[in-house]
Amino acid sequence: MAQRPSPSLPEEALVWEHRRIRPEHVRLSLILPTLQEESVLESTLSHFPLELRLQYGIELIVSDGGSTDATAELAHEHADIVIQYRGTKRQSIAQGRNWGASMAVGEILVFLNADSVPASPEQFASVVLQWAAEAPEEIALACPVFVHPEVAGWSDRLFHGIYNRYIWLLNCCGIGMGRGECHIIRRWAFERVGGYNEQLYAGEDFELYYRLRRLGRIRMAWELPIYESPRRYRRYGYMRTLWLWTLNAASVLFLHRSAARVWEPVRDQSHNPKPHYAHLPGCRRQY
Repeated sequence: MAQRPSPSLPEEALVWEHRRIRPEHVRLSLILPTLQEESVLESTLSHFPLELRLQYGIELIVSDGGSTDATAELAHEHADIVIQYRGTKRQSIAQGRNWGASMAVGEILVFLNADSVPASPEQFASVVLQWAAEAPEEIALACPVFVHPEVAGWSDRLFHGIYNRYIWLLNCCGIGMGRGECHIIRRWAFERVGGYNEQLYAGEDFELYYRLRRLGRIRMAWELPIYESPRRYRRYGYMRTLWLWTLNAASVLFLHRSAARVWEPVRDQSHNPKPHYAHLPGCRRQY
């Protein structure tokens, strides 16, 4: 389908619709913000083949921040909706996520980073939809995040083992926290708080869950593990990464702005897990 402007988005946004699932059948909207992600995007999207999406009512939305590589081409091949930023300034990931949410029709919004995948996509979809129906007092879920087992070392397992429990503790204490690799949020709650703060270039994930907690309970969903690429940890190391996370979270909490003016993307391919295509029976690379 040809590109068109969207009445719900600024003029810097172009929208393409390639509907593979009828809007009235959508129960869950999966939103991926991207920027120069050609090395990982196809592998990530392959975890959600068309048969799986039809079975569970999942629409796939890619919100691209102005990539100049093959990211947009891959998105058009697989996604139901593709949004492309054409502004001159660097788009914040918060704005990219909000743009995706504005085009979504599902009552549950799942924001997933382009280098992150559920350990079991079918279980992920089933559990999230069951949660949506049976736990109305919970407005959002935080997911435990691990480095993909194919490339994880002892330091990865140690760090994430501790950090995931830290996230769990914050939610138990009522602070509200969820790592941006995967956010699962009820649509009404997301809209009630106004979505992500687009002025934040880092710490926007913590800041959103901090505001959401005022509306209801946020739970750490241990049954929904997420695997991510270790590319940022390999480039900067865990100590520097943790320091930047902490600095930005503190700045957002106390100064209402992120310490970082730009969150530099890391696109090193050498540490990515091998491409994996999680096809269902009778569904060989059909999207």
